[in-house]
Amino acid sequence: MKLKTYVLSTLCFLALLSSCNKDDDNSIDLIPERDRTEQQVSDFDSLQKYLKTHYYNRATFLETGDHSISEIIIKELPKDESGNYLDMPDPDNNQMLSVAVDIDNPKTTTYQEVEYQFYILELNEGGGVNPNFSDNVRMNYNGFFPNGTSFDGTVTPIELDLMTLIPGWREVIPEFKTSEGFVENSDGTVTYNNYGLGVMFLPSGLGYYGDPKGSVPAYSNLIFKFELYQSEINDHDGDGIPSYMEDLNGNKNLYDDDTDGDGIPNFLDPDDDGDRILTINEMTRQTYTVDTNNGEEEPILSEGEFLRSRTNNGGVLTIKTLKVVDSDNNGVLDHLQEDVKIDYSIDN
Repeated sequence: MKLKTYVLSTLCFLALLSSCNKDDDNSIDLIPERDRTEQQVSDFDSLQKYLKTHYYNRATFLETGDHSISEIIIKELPKDESGNYLDMPDPDNNQMLSVAVDIDNPKTTTYQEVEYQFYILELNEGGGVNPNFSDNVRMNYNGFFPNGTSFDGTVTPIELDLMTLIPGWREVIPEFKTSEGFVENSDGTVTYNNYGLGVMFLPSGLGYYGDPKGSVPAYSNLIFKFELYQSEINDHDGDGIPSYMEDLNGNKNLYDDDTDGDGIPNFLDPDDDGDRILTINEMTRQTYTVDTNNGEEEPILSEGEFLRSRTNNGGVLTIKTLKVVDSDNNGVLDHLQEDVKIDYSIDN
């Protein structure tokens, strides 16, 4: 699947180039790198033109019930013999995308030091929880170009790690919520209800940019329909800290947070500060016992306290947590300071 190839694509491409002889007649024709700011201006103009000339079947989604991406029908305005656009047909049931997404108020984000603008069509927010930008998600989707050609998609729900996908997904998916609930059917399938449903319209800079992927040309604007069912908080390195909490500079790019400068980003590094004490051991540990049979309620975790494990034995919950520590009160947590070497696991 193309989405999951994004993260390592640059390294793989460089490795391929290094194995090619410059004098080889079959050498790869490189696509010139474009200026990101200039490309975004061009991409955004193209996105707006698309939204102003296409409409969707709005009335379908005003009906109660759970809808699917297969029901989302986007069409281009009809044209006369001279190629001029005509009015949208059946305005009682259809709506221009430019109106549906509020074209004058795009979403914005900064990526690679460039401010990007993109659009989201929200058809159903969902009734569950908002995923974090680094979580695992379970969903269906269909990706296609502005000309309507599909290039990727799923037939049945698939689990995806948002950190392995194009950056636009890390911006859009957390804007929606997971399903409110689900039912396991007798045939082994699962039916979800009140899940997030929408369409994202992305410039190339939040997609694959200048790196062609299969049938996706370089510098392609991309559109995705999606259904968001479930999410799970990721802890990629198993250090006890959710990956989204290791985004120290808050830019939703975990690869540029590397406290000890060892070339391994914190969210993949079990020893963030390089002091040879594992991050998980530089946090204090707490165990809560909750007897739900007696009406006891679960504890509310404090700031910087994360769930480590949870078991249920006949209604008696055992909840174990980890909590970050700033032992010298200097505003920097122990697991991010090489000169603070306290192993809280020794007495636990």
